[in-house]
Amino acid sequence: MRTLLMGAGQAGHRGRKRLLPNGDPNWSADLVTLDFNDSCRPDVVWDLNNLPLPFADNEFDEIHAYHTLEHFGTQGDWRGFLAFFSEVWRILKPGGHFAGITPSAESVWALADPGHTRVIMLESLIFLKQTEYERQCGRTPMTDYRPFYQADFDFHTIQRGPDENSFIITAVKPSRYIEPRALVA
Repeated sequence: MRTLLMGAGQAGHRGRKRLLPNGDPNWSADLVTLDFNDSCRPDVVWDLNNLPLPFADNEFDEIHAYHTLEHFGTQGDWRGFLAFFSEVWRILKPGGHFAGITPSAESVWALADPGHTRVIMLESLIFLKQTEYERQCGRTPMTDYRPFYQADFDFHTIQRGPDENSFIITAVKPSRYIEPRALVA
């Protein structure tokens, strides 16, 4: 089991997992920590704004990001949002899990922290699941980003809280991407 912890922070890798995709609360023996701050002494010093990520395809069984996603990118930057999750999908093994915790939109901390540059809404995760494009595009206001996004995830767990939201999504490989149909005039 190979696990990546994004945003390791000062003590992030010393504790236990907050989300349990596979039921095990302990970090794997093969834990890789990543942070942009080298004083945190991560295994990999990397700014998540810089893509591609410095890992091989299908390298990780699990990726965890606790209160990290809101610190990079900008609100409304759909290209950056989809590019980041495409990279997560690329480096996850088939069936691998991405576990994330972010401040809820209702939390004062969502935008009060001067380092927070975006709010990750649980509803935004729908854009990561290819089957939702077929189900919703043309029937709801959902924007069709398939020309720019071919990765694919399923929802494992989604939990809304008053201060933070958590989710676990699963990499679907091969992707269920279906090329959008041409608009008929």
